[in-house]
Amino acid sequence: MKSYSFLWPLIAASFPYILFEAFHQGILKDEFFRVPRGHFYIVSFVSLMASIISIAVGIAGVRIRNIKVSFLSLSFFSLGVMFSIHGLATPDFFLDAYHLPAIAAQLSVLLATVWIWLSSLPSDNPLVTFLAKRQRWLLPLWTPVLVVFSIIGFLNPHLTHAIPLHVMPLNMILTIVILLLNGAAAYRYYQSYLFTRFPLQLSIVYSSGWFMASQLIMVRGTEWNLSWWIYHFLLLASMIVMITGLIKQYGVKGTLAESIRSLYTTDPFERVMNSIGQSVKALVNATEKKDLYTVGHTFRVTLYALQLAEELGLKPEQLRTVVQGGLVHDVGKISVPDAILNKPGKLEPDERAIIEKHPVDGYEICRELGFMMEELGVIRSHHEKWDGSGYPDQLKGEDIPLFARIMAVADVYDALTSERSYRKAWPHSEAIKFLIENKGTHFDPICVEAWEKLCLRSPSVYQYPAQVIKDELAIRQISSL
Repeated sequence: MKSYSFLWPLIAASFPYILFEAFHQGILKDEFFRVPRGHFYIVSFVSLMASIISIAVGIAGVRIRNIKVSFLSLSFFSLGVMFSIHGLATPDFFLDAYHLPAIAAQLSVLLATVWIWLSSLPSDNPLVTFLAKRQRWLLPLWTPVLVVFSIIGFLNPHLTHAIPLHVMPLNMILTIVILLLNGAAAYRYYQSYLFTRFPLQLSIVYSSGWFMASQLIMVRGTEWNLSWWIYHFLLLASMIVMITGLIKQYGVKGTLAESIRSLYTTDPFERVMNSIGQSVKALVNATEKKDLYTVGHTFRVTLYALQLAEELGLKPEQLRTVVQGGLVHDVGKISVPDAILNKPGKLEPDERAIIEKHPVDGYEICRELGFMMEELGVIRSHHEKWDGSGYPDQLKGEDIPLFARIMAVADVYDALTSERSYRKAWPHSEAIKFLIENKGTHFDPICVEAWEKLCLRSPSVYQYPAQVIKDELAIRQISSL
């Protein structure tokens, strides 16, 4: 699967700074452009949009009680408040020339960066855990801090001379911190985007890049020169792309609160369902109408395969392939008659032949729907065997696509540990024993060994799906996510 290239966010962040340097180095004429009123209006518009984002995300955060959503809200709240100070302190507009505008501008980016970085950290990070226990106090305590700073800054603007954020070495230290934290946040959100394809995650990546470019321009730019204005428009662009991302994110679940919650969900089923497209969901629903057992099997196999793929160190875009391929790997069974699909006894040779057509039938269905080759490989080859005795193409060893080899282990493990009308479910220990005995013949040895190691270390990886996805009600609830 071709992943969305990181090149575009990189170009979006780099080009404005390259343009700035062209002005700053004299390659392009850097005109003096002193327009206090225009500066006030641009900055006020940025502040207004940051406030709108903060309120929208904040309301969602209150409803779903998610600390990361609160961090995201506080990021844009901080940017909105501090950048409004930057605008109101425009030289010769309300105040005489002081350092307050420059300090407020840099603080706006710094504070927004810190909160965005926190929102990108894992939920079990000690700092996130510490703040999560105090979530209800974050906004009530943070708001007075910003308000007090604002009041002191306006009543005593000369005090800003005591905070030399605009000169060396503090401005360089500040810049390094902003670049590192934004870079880390952008990387984490981009990695998540490769798996989920959520528009708001990509918006945060772009915004983080523009925050970095803005900080560099603030530090190196000359006030009122044409090049200095670039960072104002970058922050404006970051607000526009964030609002666009919020609007698009709304369509993920139909409500803003649920759509934003889906960004940070830790529920394995929701994580899987949030990451797939409408075509996959339609096929899952079609399979559900055919046979609820097959749907339950599909969900369990997908979760097993996803966790095995993570154990093998696959990249986020590859994990997405495993999920999408897993959820439709048995879609070809739609064309298998119920009498054969659910036959309690041994299949006749002609019935076996019909069953063994389902990988090719599923491949053809999904090929027509435009699925990528990697997902098609999962569908067609998940019944191939390591020794070449599988079907439909008798592929052998590493000629079998890696994702299909992963799926084969997950598929057989679930088939063995699930109860059917014609036999009892095997216990986990017996299923693992079967996998081990057949590695190198039926299964890729590396995949079996990774699954065995994962199950020993974290029994919940096989216990949780087996316990939760086991009856009709649970299957319908999960497939409706």
